[in-house]
Amino acid sequence: MRSALALLAAISPVLAGVQEVWWNITYVLNANPDGLQPRRVIGINGTWPPPAVDIQSTDDLLVHAYNSLDQPMTLHHHGMFFNSTSWMDGALAISQCGVPPGQSFDYTVPISSNGQWGTYWVHSHAGGQYVDGLRAPVVIHPPQEKYQYDEEFTVVLGDWYHDEHAVLLKQFISIANPGGAEPVPNSALIYFAQNATYLGPISGTHPDSVTAAVGFNDNATLPFQPGKTYRLRVVNTSAFAMFYFWIDGHDMRIIEADGTDVEESPIDLLTVTVAQRYSILVTARNDTSQNWMIHANMDTDMFDTVPLTLNPNITSSVTYDSSNSVTDLGTIDAYSDVDDIALVPLVVEPMLPSTRTIPLTLSFDTMDDGTNRAMFNGQTFVSPLVPTVMSEMSLGANATVAQAYGPFSFVLNHLEVFDILLQNSDTGKHPFHLHGHKFQIVQRSLDYTSSDPTLNPPINESQTNPMRRDTVQLPAGEGVVLRVVADNPGAWIFHCHIEWHLEAGLAVTLIEAPLQAQERNAIPDVMFQQCAALGMPSSGNAAGHPTSDLLDLSGWTLGPFQQVLGWRPKGIVAMTGCVLTAVIGMLTVTWYSLGGHISEEEMEHEVRMQQEAKLRRGKFFGLIKPKN
Repeated sequence: MRSALALLAAISPVLAGVQEVWWNITYVLNANPDGLQPRRVIGINGTWPPPAVDIQSTDDLLVHAYNSLDQPMTLHHHGMFFNSTSWMDGALAISQCGVPPGQSFDYTVPISSNGQWGTYWVHSHAGGQYVDGLRAPVVIHPPQEKYQYDEEFTVVLGDWYHDEHAVLLKQFISIANPGGAEPVPNSALIYFAQNATYLGPISGTHPDSVTAAVGFNDNATLPFQPGKTYRLRVVNTSAFAMFYFWIDGHDMRIIEADGTDVEESPIDLLTVTVAQRYSILVTARNDTSQNWMIHANMDTDMFDTVPLTLNPNITSSVTYDSSNSVTDLGTIDAYSDVDDIALVPLVVEPMLPSTRTIPLTLSFDTMDDGTNRAMFNGQTFVSPLVPTVMSEMSLGANATVAQAYGPFSFVLNHLEVFDILLQNSDTGKHPFHLHGHKFQIVQRSLDYTSSDPTLNPPINESQTNPMRRDTVQLPAGEGVVLRVVADNPGAWIFHCHIEWHLEAGLAVTLIEAPLQAQERNAIPDVMFQQCAALGMPSSGNAAGHPTSDLLDLSGWTLGPFQQVLGWRPKGIVAMTGCVLTAVIGMLTVTWYSLGGHISEEEMEHEVRMQQEAKLRRGKFFGLIKPKN
């Protein structure tokens, strides 16, 4: 079967109205795209990076995915609506149990009925697999583009780690990391695609053999011809890092953000946070005497530390004449973010009045188990035992009861218009993504705690066409209001797209129009079979209990929880021990001052006891390992 899949993948047939791809999800050994360290990655059909997707908006995409990994996997087509079929969304524990090792699943992406086009990407939404490389750009072309240009390229940005996600996650969520310092990337990548084909390395360079077909960083270049206008589709596929992107000697104009065509907006510096996409128009120079540097700088303000070995500022180039040198104008004076609320969509969608507000204040804290976790409203997200959409589809009339889905879930009525009031009490920036929808950005506040209307203005309800996108960045101390129409029955996750923060619990689920969802479509039988193969329940509430025990969430371990202030039994015992130790110490000093003494044997015994106690404490906190 695998050889047949590989053969079909090579052929990549296109049927009328359906573009099919056959993807065997595999490990690829010794990939070394940054030229610094080979590592195992997750690729497709034995190659890395995974193939880019290029499709017409009048077609549908059918991905035949076979899992050759040793763990469950999923594929999430980021930004796609999946109208009334949210089980195709690929979010582990929300949309499906995952594809078991050695099994396959057909992901149907109904592009033609979604009315979507623009720049997207596909990535795993299970076990941090996209950190290990399972990610690729997706371009959807409408019958008629809104802007005229001569050629287009896709620019793929991403941070890069030398250790696998599982190793990094164990270090991140640990009592040895109570401050929650995220893993800092070892490097960054920039590479290019055109018409679903990655551009090769610059002639004369010697890239790593496993990824030799693709040019990365200084080995990659965009070929420009004088006077032509190019559309560059910029995609940030990172796990953590935001990028500042610009091209020396060239002007840029934004024409698309997250699949929304916008009025042309000139810009000097493009900020692209994790999971965001922009299209920019760049007109080539008439002078071919110089080639020009492309810059992609990681936002190191997000890193707790910047290792001396890290080069956060990667470069590539625009080439007019390969015989000429590359002009590098250096760094810029100051960074600034894209003011996305000021972008104007070309297709007008009115701002409907909201009837409900979901307030979400994000924070981080060291929890009662000693690990640092992320929270919305003081609650850290824990994946349900039953995928949320399977609960929604199996609970019948009781599917409208929010408590059945757990403490971080919200049930929405069909076509309800609601606001997500998002407030950032953390010291870092966060990119938030809503599955299955685009939201309107209807308000931003520079200080969500302020009563000053210049810093925290009220919502202007007279807006006629607010900006729409699916991923928004929220800086520290700021707030944003996202207006959403609940027009897509199903179960959807809203989460921070920094992978480490999602793993730490920065997410909620939206259960949308459950009764309408039950009427419209049925979950494919294979999904229930795959849950059974993984030993996971596939019906009932979040804990797998039937409707007769609708509110019984026993068996589902929630938490960890915030530490309770005040004296608790363990604290009382610890303080008592400290006081007794201090008293004994003072008595000992007094005894010595009065002429007392201790034998060498007693002193040696005391030292040994102290060393053993120190080793026990070190082992508990992961700081000292006792010798075997």
